[in-house]
Amino acid sequence: MSTVSILTDGDVYSQYDYELVVDAMRDAFAERAAGTLEAPPRWHVDAGEGDLVFTAGAATGSTNAAGFRVYETHPETGADHTELVAVFDATTGAFRGLLLGHAVGGLRTGGIGGVAIDALAPEDSATLGVLGSGFQARAQVGAACAVRDFEEVLVYSPTPDSRREFAETADDDVGPSVRALEDPEPVVRSADALVCATNSTDPVFDSEWLESGTHVTTIGPKFETAHELPLEVLERADAITTDSIPQLEATDRPTVVGSEHDDELVELADVLAEPDRGRSSAADLTVFCSVGLSGTEVVLGNSFLEAFGSSEESKE
Repeated sequence: MSTVSILTDGDVYSQYDYELVVDAMRDAFAERAAGTLEAPPRWHVDAGEGDLVFTAGAATGSTNAAGFRVYETHPETGADHTELVAVFDATTGAFRGLLLGHAVGGLRTGGIGGVAIDALAPEDSATLGVLGSGFQARAQVGAACAVRDFEEVLVYSPTPDSRREFAETADDDVGPSVRALEDPEPVVRSADALVCATNSTDPVFDSEWLESGTHVTTIGPKFETAHELPLEVLERADAITTDSIPQLEATDRPTVVGSEHDDELVELADVLAEPDRGRSSAADLTVFCSVGLSGTEVVLGNSFLEAFGSSEESKE
């Protein structure tokens, strides 16, 4: 008999907080800046009707964790379609545990967004604007409110019921009031930090609504032919950042931050190490393009296992 620590979504959601998530992601980027986070681009394995998608990484500094996340892209959905994160000791190779479900993948994206807002948004930010009302938007709100003392969160998505339900749910998650608006324009105009977390292949706001000094995070599509962010925002930006340049370069379709902005693009880890490479004045317009830094799922999974890992007996 041996034991293995296994966490499900229920275990994670009943015990986590966004401070823990953001701290874990900040540790991952510190390792990235120090050169101790191995983070190759994700790769796909043809599995017939869909793919198996792997993101692997190793944080060999103080985190001392290695492993991978795997999920599938088959058209079917249901309770038996899930994700898996496996965590090992990076020094000895000893197995630490498994995390089953979608929580780690979504929360680490939220945590990365929180690190970006902490590094790039104005320190006195009062209003967080959100375009989108899905799980990714909710995780972004939670992480953002863990790093800034926002006074209010304004949200818009095209479906009235979705945005109202999102506002009610998110309002229970965070300190500031969360309000759903019927139009995206006041959300964008009021925002000190704006999060776009949609699946839209067309721009979700007019760039003229965006005030100088705002920080913008884009989570959704960012291809040349399909993008939620207006291209004019990138033209106006004083700093354009991403979590992984190698992942952007490995994308099989040209992106909006491709060759035209190569010379401007900076990794978030480098901004944490050298803050002047991000926001250098209150009037700067900053952009963070989230594409997924491999290894961050392993770092977050390791933090969850350390904080509240449960042991399940495994027969051999």
